[in-house]
Amino acid sequence: MDLPASQDSTPPEVRVTVGSIPASDGRVPELRLWGIRRSIALAVATALLLVVGLIVTALGFAGWPGLERGATVTAATLFDLLKLVFAVVAGIGGVAALVVAYRRQRVAEHTNALAEFAHQLAHAADLRAEVTKALAEAADERAKIETDRNGVRLFNERFANASEQLGSEKAAVRLAGVYAMAGLADDWREGRQTCIDVLCAYLRMPYTPPAEASDEAPAQADDQLPMDADTAQAAREEREVRHTVMRLIGRHLRLAEDDATSWCSYDFDFTGVVFDGGNFSEAKFSGGEVSFVGATFVAGKVFFDGAKFSGGAVYFDDARFSGGRVFFDEATFTGGPVFFIRVAFSGGWVSFSGATFSEGASFVGATFSEGQVFLDGVTVDRGVFFDEATFSGGRVFSAGATFKGNTSFVRTTFSGGEVSFGSATFEFPPTFDGWAGEHPPDGLLLPRA
Repeated sequence: MDLPASQDSTPPEVRVTVGSIPASDGRVPELRLWGIRRSIALAVATALLLVVGLIVTALGFAGWPGLERGATVTAATLFDLLKLVFAVVAGIGGVAALVVAYRRQRVAEHTNALAEFAHQLAHAADLRAEVTKALAEAADERAKIETDRNGVRLFNERFANASEQLGSEKAAVRLAGVYAMAGLADDWREGRQTCIDVLCAYLRMPYTPPAEASDEAPAQADDQLPMDADTAQAAREEREVRHTVMRLIGRHLRLAEDDATSWCSYDFDFTGVVFDGGNFSEAKFSGGEVSFVGATFVAGKVFFDGAKFSGGAVYFDDARFSGGRVFFDEATFTGGPVFFIRVAFSGGWVSFSGATFSEGASFVGATFSEGQVFLDGVTVDRGVFFDEATFSGGRVFSAGATFKGNTSFVRTTFSGGEVSFGSATFEFPPTFDGWAGEHPPDGLLLPRA
């Protein structure tokens, strides 16, 4: 039996790819300017010194001519002096305007440099945020991988412990193992089928029911020694463990299909299981394969009433109903045909009252030798086949049954018992090989023409 593959022990590798972050010296652009007053004063002083220098240079080239000083200042001279003063003042104002314009240009350039620097910082911050996010996601992924790996390891340990308990010689320990395995199946979705397989395998283990398993205990075989007190006690304890398995399976099959702990859609292999009780009423088998091939119903009561089989074909091939009571009342089989091939009805009570077989049913090679089989109110939509069946004893009732499609009794043997189809409804007349004489065999009752 294979467990879901666990992760290896090597550390998980998580790779993170991010864009490069632009290199930056981290220095904020600086604006180095003197105060406006100081700048203007310096500019004016420089301009005046330049003018004075030019005048001195010009006088030097002119040989330092003398200046005649008249007794009076004429209007023309005064006007010329005023023009010179205005020219000097205008020059000083122009110099000041140039200084202000220069400072404004420098401030604008510095503002642009600051904006560009802020843009670079924002871009770098975005890239760093992406790196931080990627690293956080990588850390989360690594943590998730590590958690999953630890979880698988923990589930494997729980599985091993539960399996060991199921193999214990003490019934109480086996009971604990049953609950532990069922609890693990609820928690471990990936390994749920494996856990279910283990529980079904436990039911397939050889088992001899205790004599008091039902009101009608099976007859003791001639070569089988009676149970001593210790053996009988062990059998009763084992019956409790097995019934607990069935009870837990039935409980999970009655949950809604969308329930996180529902087992409806999984496979169930009851091949060769000995049933001396069990309750699968209202169970839903909706997704996997269900097999009761070779199962034996020997005692007690087993309930399938109201069960829904919708996941595919259902197999009861070679099953034996030899004691106790088995109820399929109001059960529905909608996912595929139901096979009761070579089934032996040799005792007890089997009821299909009100059951629906939407894809047909096959009792090919079945043997009805003892006990009672009730098909009252059964609806079979796609034919029912009793080919090569043997009715040698017991009683079969089908009051109110409806058989749609073909109903075949080819090579069927009627040698005893009571087989009543008198009040059943057939869409098409049933098919027989024929029989000697004009009347049906004794014990076979068919609808009147």
